[in-house]
Amino acid sequence: MTSSDLATRILNREPRAAARLMRLVDDGAPAAREVLARLSPHTGNAYILGVTGNPGSGKSTLVNRLIARLRALDQTVGCVAIDPTSPFSGGAILGDRVRMQEHAMDPGVFIRSVATRGNLGGISRSTPAMVQVLDAMGFDWIIVETVGVGQDEVDIVRLADTSVVVLVPGLGDDVQADKAGLMEIADVFALNKSDVAGHARLQREIRAMLALHRQARSDAESWFPQICATQASEGQGVEALVETILKHRQWLEGSAPIDQRRRERAEHLIALIARTELHARLNQAAQTHLIKTLASALVEGQTDPYAAADQVLEAILKTSS
Repeated sequence: MTSSDLATRILNREPRAAARLMRLVDDGAPAAREVLARLSPHTGNAYILGVTGNPGSGKSTLVNRLIARLRALDQTVGCVAIDPTSPFSGGAILGDRVRMQEHAMDPGVFIRSVATRGNLGGISRSTPAMVQVLDAMGFDWIIVETVGVGQDEVDIVRLADTSVVVLVPGLGDDVQADKAGLMEIADVFALNKSDVAGHARLQREIRAMLALHRQARSDAESWFPQICATQASEGQGVEALVETILKHRQWLEGSAPIDQRRRERAEHLIALIARTELHARLNQAAQTHLIKTLASALVEGQTDPYAAADQVLEAILKTSS
């Protein structure tokens, strides 16, 4: 199948074609680039919702409920669920898709699980391209659920229009409320498992943190993060959460021209892809004779680690040109 044929099938919303391209993307196959280039002019219409938070906070269950609610609003939904990497196969453990089986036969939903493959920041290196595929297929919403790694899980803000941070009592949230990183990227906080002891305390702590940040801001017109209480296992609070997300979307669409927002996302996307490509080529370089030689030179005191790293980068850039 040619790249043109594959792109055409994806634009016609054929799930098998999309799954095939996503596999090529995840494997880093060179053939994927040409197809993605053909799809690029057809992207930029989907609304991207990021869902992040700590492991065990109920993100997958909540995403399952969000998909159901958006479908009830007659919206189509694509979902990229980042799962932990298997230490044996290197693939995704697929825990997310296990929790989302009720949508398996819905033609208005497409769910793809993908492994982090050691990538930090909560998303996989192939996530931006997979989002592009779903966007080209014409989905109204694209949900990206991060793997759940903690405070450093902030890459999602570079992709998402709205970022939802899911928290639950009992996971050290009183400490996290005083930290930068994960807590500062939220457009909406979903305080899940509202039936668990300590939920009211957690809500007070988050409100106190937000009040401090609000006092520090000089821009009174900026969005103030909202807090929604949910119990995803029972579906409680999900409708209010979706309404809050829609309010943020309305605010976002009125706060800046659409062209400006698209340029900002394009800047983030280019930087993210460039970093991803550099990381991939660095991993390739790690298997070459150059790094082994430099490692020996470093051990023998003939060079220093910074000079050795410069040589590796120069070799990568020379190969790229």
